[in-house]
Amino acid sequence: MQRGAPRDAPRRVSDTLPAPTDRVLWTVAAIIFVAMCLGGGGVRYGLNNLVVQLCALGFLAFYRDTFLGFWRRAPLALKALVLASLALPVLQLVPLPEAIWSALPGRTLAADARAAIGEIGWASLSLDSARTLVALSGLIVPVTILGLGWAISRDQIHWLGWLVVAFGLINLLAGTGQVVSSEELTSFYPETSMPGVLFGAFANRNSTGLFLVAGLTFASLLPSPRIHPLVGPARIAVCVLLLLAIILTQSRTALALSLVPLLLVGAKLALESRRQSSHGYAGNQRSWLIGLGTFGALALAAGLLALAPGRLSETLDRFNSDANPRAYIWEDALYSSKRYWPVGSGMGTFDEVFQVDESLENMTQRRAGRAHNDYIEVAIEGGLVGVALIVAWLALWGWLTWRARSSSQRWVAWSGSAILLTIALQSITDYPLRNQTMLAVGAIALLLLARCGSTAGVDEENDQ
Repeated sequence: MQRGAPRDAPRRVSDTLPAPTDRVLWTVAAIIFVAMCLGGGGVRYGLNNLVVQLCALGFLAFYRDTFLGFWRRAPLALKALVLASLALPVLQLVPLPEAIWSALPGRTLAADARAAIGEIGWASLSLDSARTLVALSGLIVPVTILGLGWAISRDQIHWLGWLVVAFGLINLLAGTGQVVSSEELTSFYPETSMPGVLFGAFANRNSTGLFLVAGLTFASLLPSPRIHPLVGPARIAVCVLLLLAIILTQSRTALALSLVPLLLVGAKLALESRRQSSHGYAGNQRSWLIGLGTFGALALAAGLLALAPGRLSETLDRFNSDANPRAYIWEDALYSSKRYWPVGSGMGTFDEVFQVDESLENMTQRRAGRAHNDYIEVAIEGGLVGVALIVAWLALWGWLTWRARSSSQRWVAWSGSAILLTIALQSITDYPLRNQTMLAVGAIALLLLARCGSTAGVDEENDQ
């Protein structure tokens, strides 16, 4: 130790990190950037998804030793669930003798069809192997982000969250033309034919809204460098802009889920104000500043919303709509889940197998495409194992969230927890994890929760 240096002086991240870690950070950021630019279209845009996945695989091959470090240092429960999630579609692709696969639940129609065309013999458990292979390939990006991201420091992981915030603002900027124009030329995807609605770089406005909720969560809770007195007001302005963007998507679920980060920030400010108040005048002064900042944010939000009152009323009116075609889809989808229980039809096969069980009175001119409830859809595709995996992931989320209470970066970890919660909640009425962009955001949130929610002693090896 240098003479005269304080014993408890904090070390800078640049002093404790090896040089390669910075390159890993930029690598993970590059994968996330490509996923955000090209991965918002879902399974319909296979070429875009392929580019994102090949990008991830290329970096994964280059940093294979770094990726292997995840399997040495990550918690056992997390590693087990990642492996199990990968193993499910893999096992569904394994060929089985005809006597076995034809005897599985829901295979009678497939066996008769194969016999009619003379294609008898071995077949996989999945009723559509190509779809299941696509579902398996969709896990490449989140597993790569999680594996490589485990090697960077907790402070560096914050920058991945700020990348989501930046892209949220880019979505608002790109979607401005979609909101003010009646033309479809500003849309990234042909199916987004809803003039006046903000889609950004997504094909589903619910995904756009959820992505913006993730950006709002990170912008509210992630630490920012104190490089200028205007950093605080700038953070508030960014949060207000993201909230305005959520309203412009006219997504009911996104608007409701935006309360999650807002309530979390309110809890944080209340606890900090209470703790600071015990220090006398300085605490009271801080409380006044917090109250003044909150009032200013609300005033700015009111001013911005006044510019588009019709957009807000249109979003709120959708809550009062009695027409909910999802209810009819769920009715038939639950019946379909019973047909293939407990083995499932194969991951990614919903759109193929649902046509058999869709009742005539519920049919429309459009195909359902998805169950609009990921829990029911996983029950159909993954059966008992798929449902068990959902329960296990939720249990892991609860344990990591509880563990984070004793971490010095608990609020950062809880920002990741909040995002995972909003994904789980939106999965009740939609399918948020069916595009590469939201899978990448989910991986970032899980990474923040797992790494920043650990104590300094447990995570010391990773931060050095």
